[in-house]
Amino acid sequence: MKAKYQSVLDLGEKLNIKDGNVKEENGKLKVWGTAKTQYEKNLLWDEIKKVGGDNPTDIMADIKVEDDSVYAYHTVEKGETLGGIAKHYYGKAMKYQEIFKANTDILKNPDVIHPGQELKIPNL
Repeated sequence: MKAKYQSVLDLGEKLNIKDGNVKEENGKLKVWGTAKTQYEKNLLWDEIKKVGGDNPTDIMADIKVEDDSVYAYHTVEKGETLGGIAKHYYGKAMKYQEIFKANTDILKNPDVIHPGQELKIPNL
């Protein structure tokens, strides 16, 4: 069972899931831990569904969220825009305004962001 869900386990390691643990029991894989944000939890669930289908019966996952005050944190890379970042997290570039509003402490203009800035991606 671990081999089937290895990509989920690898993603959990990459995301540094806290207190993560995995156990095989009665033909089911049990995984648990704490993701930093809801976005990271969603990434894990997306990977579980990719491997096991929309309603997998051979895995039980209990993933908690450490910080539910934001959806995610994002470190700006060279060439990125708020619209592109919004499209990545929300599927809609026009949601850039929400990201800008959540970061007015470090951003003065939605058209000016710099590599290395860490942005809060708010819950919508």
